[in-house]
Amino acid sequence: MTGIRALLLDLDGTLADTGPDMACALNALLREYGKDELSYAEIRPWVSHGGVALTRLGFDLDPDMPSFKAFHQRFLWHYAKNVCQETRLFDGMEQVLRYCELSGIDWGVVTNKPAFLTDPLIAKLGLSGRAACVVSGDTLEQRKPHPAPLLHGCQIIGTDPANTVYVGDAERDIQAGRSAGVQTLVAEFGYLRTTDDPYSWGADGVVADPPAILEWLRR
Repeated sequence: MTGIRALLLDLDGTLADTGPDMACALNALLREYGKDELSYAEIRPWVSHGGVALTRLGFDLDPDMPSFKAFHQRFLWHYAKNVCQETRLFDGMEQVLRYCELSGIDWGVVTNKPAFLTDPLIAKLGLSGRAACVVSGDTLEQRKPHPAPLLHGCQIIGTDPANTVYVGDAERDIQAGRSAGVQTLVAEFGYLRTTDDPYSWGADGVVADPPAILEWLRR
């Protein structure tokens, strides 16, 4: 295995547990339209797939339907208003970041979340001055599973993709990483659905929790 010089992390379901705030936004929207709330267990598996997937879950609408955009925009409004009320780093993730900083390993974020949500969230988590790069879903024209965001992150940091590992909890994360030529880990502690089979995604490893990322880096 090539030595790691940079660690790139997906945001939702990998770096931070954003599920509670995303669920709160969806249920606020459902209440607004007189619909029954959904349980967190129903919502959690869809969090990594973003606002479009959550809006679709709550209202059973296809994104191509004319009414979908209004619901989606209203969901984003609710979420942006309370983007970091309950969101926290996953247990053990702070130790991963500190290890990187003490070991000369640059770390950064590559997410499909739009910058108007990503930037304030990163700031509220106290990470703005620590991340070597933050690549959002609208930083480039392409989004994951396209490799461009990961390659852009490597370019900002100044690292070779071969010396970089990317951790994410969705198949598109692994697809993007493999296409970019970085090593990949599946965050099994993230927002996987019951139908997901992370061991079939072709990643270099599957980690059960953030301490397992630390073990991987130390190897």
